[in-house]
Formats: sequence, C-alpha cells, structure tokens
Amino acid sequence: DPHTQTSWDLSVTVEELGPEAPPIKISVTSDLHIGGVIFKIVEKTQLQCDWSDHALWWEQKQQWVLRTSWTLDKCGIHADARLLFTPQHKALRLGLPNGVTLRLRACFSSPVFRTVHGICQLLNIRYPEEMSLLRPVEEKKKKKDKDSAEDEYDLTGVPLTSGSVPVLNSGMPVHFADSPKTQAIYKMLVVSQPSPSPESIAKLYRPASKVDKTHIHTRWLDSSRCLLQQGVQENDKLWLRFKYYTFHDMEPKYDGVRLTQLYEQARWAILLEDNDCTEEEMMLFGALQYHIGKLSLSQEVNSCQGMEDLESALESLEVKMVGENKSADVLENMTAPELNDYLKLFRPKKLSLRDYKQYWFKFQDTSIFYYKSKDESYGEPIQQMNLKGCEVAPDVNIAGQKFCIRLLVPAPEGMNEAYLRCENEKQYSEWMAACKLASKGLTLLDSSYQKEVKNIQTFLAMQRPSSSASTAQVDESINTLSLVSPRYTKKYKAKQLTIRILEAYQNVAQLSLMAAILKFLQIWQSLPDFGISYFMIRFKGSRKDEVLGIANNRLMRIDLGVGDVVKTWRYNNMRQWNVNWDIRQVAIEFDGNINIAFSCVTADCKIVHEYIGGYIFMLTRVRNPSNTVNEELFLKLTGGHEAL
Repeated sequence: DPHTQTSWDLSVTVEELGPEAPPIKISVTSDLHIGGVIFKIVEKTQLQCDWSDHALWWEQKQQWVLRTSWTLDKCGIHADARLLFTPQHKALRLGLPNGVTLRLRACFSSPVFRTVHGICQLLNIRYPEEMSLLRPVEEKKKKKDKDSAEDEYDLTGVPLTSGSVPVLNSGMPVHFADSPKTQAIYKMLVVSQPSPSPESIAKLYRPASKVDKTHIHTRWLDSSRCLLQQGVQENDKLWLRFKYYTFHDMEPKYDGVRLTQLYEQARWAILLEDNDCTEEEMMLFGALQYHIGKLSLSQEVNSCQGMEDLESALESLEVKMVGENKSADVLENMTAPELNDYLKLFRPKKLSLRDYKQYWFKFQDTSIFYYKSKDESYGEPIQQMNLKGCEVAPDVNIAGQKFCIRLLVPAPEGMNEAYLRCENEKQYSEWMAACKLASKGLTLLDSSYQKEVKNIQTFLAMQRPSSSASTAQVDESINTLSLVSPRYTKKYKAKQLTIRILEAYQNVAQLSLMAAILKFLQIWQSLPDFGISYFMIRFKGSRKDEVLGIANNRLMRIDLGVGDVVKTWRYNNMRQWNVNWDIRQVAIEFDGNINIAFSCVTADCKIVHEYIGGYIFMLTRVRNPSNTVNEELFLKLTGGHEAL
C-alpha cells in the first residue's frame, strides 16, 4: 500500500530514568501526533508514575512542543531532533525582597508572565503583573565564606492551584495552614524581618552612580518567553521583585504579604542607597524601621488595628493618573483657586552665585507667573513657567529652616532649572503641592490638592525633633547601624545616630504597625528619584552613552555630563512605539511629530521595550470583578511584535 508511511526512530531522553541512562528509541511515522509520541515514550519506560505534567522539550529549537494534536511532520520534527521528556513544573530557588529564599515549584513551560502569576498565587500576592523575575546580583564573597549556605525554606510540597485560593480569617491561604512548618514560612512572608547586621549590608552591592544603577535592570527576564528558553535550569536561583511602580488597590486586609514585601524592597532601596534622600529623611526612615521592627516582634499574623489612619495613607499610595480629574463643572472652573505670594527665585546660570531675588508669584492652572511686585501683577508677567511635565524635587533642610522647591521646566532646548525659596513650612507645603500636581497636568481645583498639602505638612512635622525627645529613653537594643545606609555609619558614631533616630522615633511611636509600614512607603514614594529604572542607551545619531530613566508616567533623558534630566517625554503624549529587531533599536513617536530612537548599550532592548509597554499596560488596567489580568494584552503591548 503506497499510503503506509515509512517508520523511523526518534530518540528521547527521559529524566526519570536517571542522568546516566541513554536516550530511549521509539519507532514513529511522520503522521503520528505528539500525544501518540508521548504515549509510546511512557510505554517504553515501563515506569509507574504520574506523567501528567511531563512534556517534550526540543533542544535544538530551545522550545517546548506543547500542541499534542499536532503531528511530528507539522511540528517539523525529524530523526535528528534531540528531545527531552521532562516535567513542566520544576523547583526554583526564589529570593524575596525581604532576603528570604524559598524553594518552590514553578512553571518552566509558560511565558514568565504566567509563571509569576502562579508564584504570586502561591504566596498570596495580588496584582502579580506589578512583579517580575530577575537574575540575582552576586554578593561580594570572602574566601572563607564559601560554605555559609543560606537558609532555604521549602514549599515544593505545596500544590500550585489555577483557581482562586481559599483564605482563613487570619488572611493565611489554606495551603499554608497544613503544617506548623508552612505556617512558620507564611509568617516570614507577612511579618517584617529583623534588621540586618551592618556587616551584611556592607557585603551587598551598592550603586554609586546612575551608571551603576543601570546594571540591575539588565537582569530582568523576558515576560513573553518561558524560563527554560532563557537558560534557567531546575534549582537555579532567581529574585522576585516589584518591577512596575504602580501599586494598584493596596488593601491591608488582603495584602499582608504584598505590603510587607513592598516595604522590604523599599527599605533595602534606602539602605543600599538606590534612592537618594536627605539626612533628615534618613533618620525618619531609621526611626520607622526601628518602630516596625519592634512591633513586628510582638505581632500576630494580620491583626488589623488602627484602620482609620490607614485610609489617608492608602490614598496617597494610589498612583493618580492624569486625566482623572472630572472637574468639568462650569461653576467650579469660574472660581478656580489661585495661589499668590512673595517668594524668592533663583535661576542658576553658569558660574553664578546662589542669588535669590524676591518676586510676586501667581499660580494659575498649571503655570507660575511672576512679577516685580504685587502692584505690577495686573500687567505683563516677567515670565510664565508652564509646569506641565516638569520635574519637581524638594530642597529642604528643616533644622536650617530652608524650604526650597527645585524645578526643571521643559523648554524647547531642554530643561530650565529654577529654585523657589519659601518662607516657612505652610507656604512651602502649598506651593510644593501645587507644583507636584501641575507637573502631572492637574490644577489647584483637583480634589487631591488639599490632601497633598496635608501630606507634605505631616511629613515635615515628622522630621522635626519633638520637644519630648530629650526625655527619650535610650533603648539598648536599638541596632542603630542597621537602620541607616553605610554613608551615615561612616559619617557619625553609633551614639550620635541613636540619639537622632530616637528623636525622630518620638514622632512615629504612636503609629500602628500597618500605618507605620504605609507611612514608610508613602515617604519613599515622595523621594525625587523614586520609581525610576535606569538604562544605558545611545540616541540615534549620537556618539555618546546616555541614561534613559523609565518611570510610571514618563521617560527621562539624563545627560551623564551634568548628571541631570535634560528632557522628559510623557506616556500620555505617546502615539506608538516599536523595536527594529535587526538593528535592535527602539523607536517612539509622540504627539506633535516628535520622534526619538535609541539603541541599548548594556540591556537587551526587549527589556526596555517591555518596561515601557508594561507601564502603558498598567495605565489601562481596569478592575474587572474577577481580578483576572488580560495576559494577551500585556504580551501584545510588551512583545514588540517580534517574529515568534
């Protein structure tokens, strides 16, 4: 019969037969479907076990063969194919933001985006699209440290579920409640870890410059490809981190693990100087860590006291999207509030001294107008600065009564720098809040304005030494050197630091544990360089390396010569973006015929493309009732239309 296909031998390595076993050979025809191939493999091994998770991995092509109804012919598999029959779920060592390492089962065959979902479901973390996996940064190892293996906590016995996970009243998912061992692991996820020793902080990598800060971001995995395709093997170690700084719908009742891990990531960003902050802010961060550490020791899992002070803290954690203000109410617009006052202005020019001059300032819509004096404010202003899209940073020293606002205002040829000097905290809070809102395109009419003013005032008050500080009891157990970054442990003696941290502690001692964690996160979010991921790039036609900063609402061009932002582009002006994979160049088009193109110097351009597409995705997230995330849309926005 001419229709009978010739049979041929296919060799397959089966992991279960042991590392020494030769590949098994099965006789197949090209029209046999993959399901039939698997049936033959299982039959040939004569092993009795559960094969349901197994699938074929094609070595040469570096891809899984998952469509069981396809024939060998359709897959393009011939006698020379090297196939491995292996489980799709394998053990992974996962480093969490709090420094704990877990061993758990993860999916090695689905896109990393889905693998992260599975991991977060296991760990009870909502909105997993905000997190991703990256290759760990190696510690500075001393020769004699070789055998100090770190503790690992085993969760490989915990089943991965695809549906939603039932949760006990305490907030603990049912699958952790099975044994005292897994209960203890859950407690480590949901309760903040004790402060690390100064020695262990010193051992970790600290970026000293923006260039250093680009290294970590070269390590993100590609969300659209699976672990095995990216060279990750069973029992390898990866880090799980928050990647996108848009924290959706934080709810202490459900987000015990998520909030604790975010706090830990923020705390390490402060201790390792990933984020810059002032000395006064550092003492406050130290005091909050000390307070959180003390309360965590006595903490039962998830007792939610003090919910009232949480409301305001939670509101400020929500990333407010431009265009949410629905103040189209005509009446409101007629009586738009204005800010008017005398402030001092300094505009740095090359080689000039800090010479502040007083002017009469008027804040209207998203612009600042200034005049020689109040009397002249009915005529033409000396200048108008439109703050939409500007960069705003505090330049404050409370002890020295210095309250300045540093502005980088977009101009055709780059960014113009200006400093506003305010008289006191009240004036500073009002103007700073106005500048922050204006930079996002929001006016004083916006409902969040008063809240922002209040947040700034509270934050300043927390940094003021309180009158009762002199009576503060020196607590011998305070591990001062572990609460601040190494810069300060070099600068001050432990005793000096202890006094200052305890002074700041007086201002936060009354906060509940959850409120203290939220306060820490809120202050971290208000740092000028919060949430910026840096990449080394080269603009098309340029011959020098520059840094691109990617934030949750904008891109920034940073000139390494000046170390400063020279241009920003906002996502809400973005029309389209794509990658030319042949020359590995990212091209973006903005409103008004603005086009930029750059190639990546150290990271794969897929990482940069995915970061931008990921933020666009976060902005389009809708809260659907089942809280499922639109994976297809995410992969479409981040995939870069790569030929699959």
